[in-house]
Amino acid sequence: GLVYLENKLNISVGVSGVFSNVSYQNESTGASAMTNSATGTPLYLYASYKATDWLALGVGVYTPFGSGVSYEDDWAGSHLVNNIDLQAIYIQPTVSVKVNENFSFGGGFIFVNGSVGFNRNLNRTLTDLEGNRSEVTLDAPSVSATGWTLSAMFNITEQLRVGTTYRSEIIMEARDGDATFENVPNSPLTPFPSATTFNADLPLPAEWTVGLSYEFCDKWLFAFDFNNTYWDVYESLDIDFADPNVPDSVNSRNYNTSATYRFGLQYDATEMFTLRTGYYFDESPVQSGLFSPETPRNDSSGYTAGFTFNVGQRFEIDASFLYLHFKEVNESYDAYYENGQSVPFAGKYKSNAFIPGLGITYKM
Repeated sequence: GLVYLENKLNISVGVSGVFSNVSYQNESTGASAMTNSATGTPLYLYASYKATDWLALGVGVYTPFGSGVSYEDDWAGSHLVNNIDLQAIYIQPTVSVKVNENFSFGGGFIFVNGSVGFNRNLNRTLTDLEGNRSEVTLDAPSVSATGWTLSAMFNITEQLRVGTTYRSEIIMEARDGDATFENVPNSPLTPFPSATTFNADLPLPAEWTVGLSYEFCDKWLFAFDFNNTYWDVYESLDIDFADPNVPDSVNSRNYNTSATYRFGLQYDATEMFTLRTGYYFDESPVQSGLFSPETPRNDSSGYTAGFTFNVGQRFEIDASFLYLHFKEVNESYDAYYENGQSVPFAGKYKSNAFIPGLGITYKM
């Protein structure tokens, strides 16, 4: 769609603040926990340049995937996770080509740079002589990979547009990350290192989206998106430690492909103000029996609102707010094993997030 923009140059930058909370409770055991309020700052930078009437060039920097969860140390599920921080920044140069006034296509390559930080206890009971729980911290500060994207837009009428885009699967290969162990009891028969390196593959799933927009009554615009995220690529989170004295970690996920349905409404209130509101439903990819507190994600509903303030002819200020409510769920993770036996970790999870955003656009 870049080639249909009216202005020759467009630059947009913005950031959001993600304030999320997760509460856990097991009514049978009385165990409970609440995450420390996780704060994330997803960002974006988009720029486009209309080289000719039929060719536009663009670049995007954005953060489509990420996770941050932090529980109190040694909580009931600490053998699964104490805290985790996953980040992925996408850099995407794009070309948009107009075939005619009714059809255009585009695409480009994607360069990804990310990081992984993770801490958990080694099991449910292991301590050193002073009673401190044994734990491992994983850190891979710079992981890179590449992918691609391809899209098309159809202008069926002046009021009705339909578009589709596909973004490829990307595997983040963490190699020679740092693994640090603390409070591990040692013996000559079972020597355990204080540190080693590890390898792990983190899949970022492919996505296919189709959407439409319809303008009506001069000032109104309706939009709908259907998004399919191919989470089935996330079969397991396996950590391969370099030191043979450290057993590898195998963590089943077996996610399902999931869909998201987005609805939006825009109203040009005045020449200075454009108002927006929307709703979306996001299906969880997590299977029953594999609900991990590392990513406590159930079906969710998102409620959105925002506006654009036009500052003269060249500048726009965008403000937005998203409230994300996850359906309460009573679930378990049954794929954790000790001494060859499955040790399920179950409980009730409640989650929500508040996400305000602010951006600015320059055009000429």
